[in-house]
Amino acid sequence: MKTYGYAALSADAPLTPFAFERRALRSNDVAIEILYSGVCHSDLHQARNDWQEWGPTVYPLVPGHEIIGRVMDIGSDVKRYKPGQLVAVGTIVDSCQTCDQCRRQEEQMCREFPTVTYNGRDRQTGDITYGGYAKHVVVREEFVLNVPEGLDPARAAPLLCAGITVYSPLRTWNVGPGSRVGVVGIGGLGHLAVRLAAGLGAEVTVITRSAAKAEEAHQLGAEHVLLSTSDEAMQQAASSFDVIIDTIPTRHDVSPYVQLLDVEGALVIVGALGNMEAFSSLPLIMGRRRITGSPSGGIAETQEMLDFCARKNIHPDCETINMQQINDAFKRMERGDVKYRFVIDMASLTAD
Repeated sequence: MKTYGYAALSADAPLTPFAFERRALRSNDVAIEILYSGVCHSDLHQARNDWQEWGPTVYPLVPGHEIIGRVMDIGSDVKRYKPGQLVAVGTIVDSCQTCDQCRRQEEQMCREFPTVTYNGRDRQTGDITYGGYAKHVVVREEFVLNVPEGLDPARAAPLLCAGITVYSPLRTWNVGPGSRVGVVGIGGLGHLAVRLAAGLGAEVTVITRSAAKAEEAHQLGAEHVLLSTSDEAMQQAASSFDVIIDTIPTRHDVSPYVQLLDVEGALVIVGALGNMEAFSSLPLIMGRRRITGSPSGGIAETQEMLDFCARKNIHPDCETINMQQINDAFKRMERGDVKYRFVIDMASLTAD
C-alpha cells in the first residue's frame, strides 16, 4: 500500500513530507485510514534521538503512536473488525504472544520485547515500523482497539498513550472509592491522571509548586491542592496518600513525595525516563513504602480504559493542529506551551 506522511530524516532536521509503502495485508491484518494522530513527548524525543541508551532512532522516522482511524480493509482471517469501523492503535503493534507476560495480557512487557508502533522492527520481515503521522497504517488484528460510542474521535487519540500510561498504575494499585491519590504535575499525563483517578472514585490531590494551579486542578476533578513549596503543608500531609502518580518528565528528587505516602503506599513514576536523584531508603524501610514505575498497558487493559472513558465521558484537553504545523508544535511542547495535548487532524495531510 502506497501512502504518505511526515518524517524526520535526521536528529536535527524538521519533519517533512515523506512517501512510503505499508506492507501488503497479511491474513490477520487490518488496514486503517488515520483520522487523528496524537502528538506525544516520545515523538519529539525519538525525532531528536534523545534515547540512544534505549536504542538509537532509525531514520527516516515517522512518529505517532496515538492513532484514531477507520477500517479500510481486512485480511481473510480477521473476525473482530470490518470496513467502516472506528478503531484505535496505541504504542505497540505486535508481540511474541507466547511468553508469560503476553499470556497474562501484558504485551507491553513481552519477554521478547514488543514491536512498537514506530522505530520498531516488524517481527516477520525486520522492516522498521512507521507510525501515525501518516495517512494509513496496517496493524495486526490483535493490536487494534475498538473506539466505543461516547468517545469523541477528535479528542480520544491521547488516551492511547498518555491515558493508558496513567490508567494502568491506577488499576495495578487498586485505586477506587476510598483511595487517596496524589498526582504530581498537571500536564499531558497529569491532567488525565486526575480525571481518571476521580472517575474511579478516589479522593484526588494535585501536588504542585504553583498556587495558581489550584483552580485548574479543581476543574479537572481534584478535591485538594498541595503546594510542594510549602514545608508546613508538606509536613501536615505526611503519610496521607495510598498512591502518588509522579508525572514530572525530567530528573528530580522523589524524597519529598515519598514522605507523603502512608504505610505500604506506592510512588509510581510515569514521566521521567533515565537517572534520578539519590534518595534515602529509610522511609521505604520504616513504612514499607514503594517507589515503582509503570509503562503503558496491555491491549485488554487499554480497551478497558477506552470503554471506561466512554462511560465516564473522560477526554483529554486537546488543541487540534494541521499536519503542516507539527514542527511548530514540537517547539511549543519543548516550551510547555500546550494545554494539554496536540492532536493532528489528518484530513490536513495531502499527498502533495
